[in-house]
Amino acid sequence: MRIDIITLFPDICRAPLNESMMKRAQENGALDLHIHNLRDWTSDKHRVVDDAPFGGGQGMVMKPDPIFAAVEDLRNQTPNVKDQTSKVILMSATGRRLDQALAIELSCESHLILVCGHYEGVDHRVVEHLIDEEISIGDYVLTNGAIAAVVLVDAIVRLIPGVLGDEQSAHDDSFREGLLEGPQYTRPAEFRSWKVPEILLSGNHGEIAKWRKEQAKKRTRQNRPDLLRE
Repeated sequence: MRIDIITLFPDICRAPLNESMMKRAQENGALDLHIHNLRDWTSDKHRVVDDAPFGGGQGMVMKPDPIFAAVEDLRNQTPNVKDQTSKVILMSATGRRLDQALAIELSCESHLILVCGHYEGVDHRVVEHLIDEEISIGDYVLTNGAIAAVVLVDAIVRLIPGVLGDEQSAHDDSFREGLLEGPQYTRPAEFRSWKVPEILLSGNHGEIAKWRKEQAKKRTRQNRPDLLRE
């Protein structure tokens, strides 16, 4: 998979996406990641990317011309990726909320271009005529979309075959079946008088699987009852 991130703050993306699983994904060829500065597609000497909103109001709005230029240029220069297979996503607080189902859906794409919003947002002509989908990582507002883009990339890339050391790990994740993941334990079997549940030491895999499912439902009921309603 190839992912291009277009942002005003490339360094926000570079550090976290060059560690751990994301670094290994790039090293083994599962992820072809490119992080770009939007100002590289401006046409004036001051490299301006924003302007005051028509109609008045607070803050600044990101201009459409550098964003269109960036996306069109990346589509044209990307080898072996046809235009129709490139999915353009705007990281925006007004977008569809990211969940595990959406991450799974996007992990099947061959090329993603992530546009990171900032200021009061982007000129709406970008949304109307360039973007395939707006995505939000939650019901809150961040300083800029680069932080959200990092979260989205991590959620997607870990689902690509070969990225995780154990393929079963992704299948056991929270939200995979609409439930939170149940509690996990490791050595020592007793710590400060707190013991690991006996069932996990029994070797009975059928009963262990049943216990884990029950615990997942219990945890979901306590922490995210909305998931059970859905």
